[in-house]
Amino acid sequence: MEYYLVKWKGWPDSTNTWEPLQNLKCPLLLQQFSNDKHNYLSQVKKGKAITLKENHRALKPALAEYIVKKAKQRIALQRWQDELNRRKNHKGMIFVENTVDLEGPPSDFYYINEYKPAPGISLVNEATFGCSCTDCFFEKCCPAEAGVLLAYNKNQQIKIPPGTPIYECNSRCQCGPDCPNRIVQKGTQYSLCIFRTSNGCGWGVKTLVKIRRRSFVMEYVGEVITSEEAERRGQLYDNKGITYLFDLDYESDEFTVDAARYGNVSHFVNHSCDPNLQVFNVFIDNLDTRLPRIALFSTRTINAGEELTFDYQMKGSGDISSDSVDHSPAKKRARTVCKCGAVTCRGYLN
Repeated sequence: MEYYLVKWKGWPDSTNTWEPLQNLKCPLLLQQFSNDKHNYLSQVKKGKAITLKENHRALKPALAEYIVKKAKQRIALQRWQDELNRRKNHKGMIFVENTVDLEGPPSDFYYINEYKPAPGISLVNEATFGCSCTDCFFEKCCPAEAGVLLAYNKNQQIKIPPGTPIYECNSRCQCGPDCPNRIVQKGTQYSLCIFRTSNGCGWGVKTLVKIRRRSFVMEYVGEVITSEEAERRGQLYDNKGITYLFDLDYESDEFTVDAARYGNVSHFVNHSCDPNLQVFNVFIDNLDTRLPRIALFSTRTINAGEELTFDYQMKGSGDISSDSVDHSPAKKRARTVCKCGAVTCRGYLN
């Protein structure tokens, strides 16, 4: 007869008991137990001559330890998922998944929905004027006042080339929330999953639903710091082999977004030399051209289950002309090997 060592919720380990299968009324936990056991034995089988049907009077200590760690990881990831969804302010849900290893939630990451200014930096998030259109799609709206074209078509898809700024309607505008020129400010509309990659790239992000081409997917947010501070932090990040610095160099090179500790889902989006996301500069309530918001739009149709990526150098998408504005992430001194696997891979991230 099979017996299971049970940890009773709310009770110390000293009260653990061995229970026969008929005493357990937890089919989901038992299924997870079975799956974890099978996955572990499958991994062991790759390196040793062992059959999955091998019968033991007791689980081997290494297997038992793995199952316990996997269960604790699953609980930790579920709590993190719940926390992310409590903190986010957009429609799309956030899911977390790790079927690759025992890595748990990041220990030093804080979810934010908008830029977090570093001490000494002021972000003016209130527009001084707005449009009075009755239909912003046909009248002289905020983009025209800024000397650019309206960024979107009637299907809420971006129609301007990369390098062209987006000016959306703001809090002073008389148009309502259904205005066709209010897209980025509504936040992510798609359900996304932060997942552990199997190619050594750590965490990544995949979409759980189909995304049409040229659609807004997410913003890149983080802590806004000076370029001097970014240079200092960049030295530290290089030593750790990480890069979350993104220069706000639309018009000047005064500020950088650092998403290492503070960020949203975009913090986990990986690089690709053949990406499916493209960066655009956006201005809504803050019209300071030194501080654009960074929006990521799909370059093509992205199917459900597909990983989302953008080019950390903002090249190779096929949409950028040689005279477009340079949106490349901030200074990267150490050469970092690229693992994107694209046919057009440049070999390095920088």
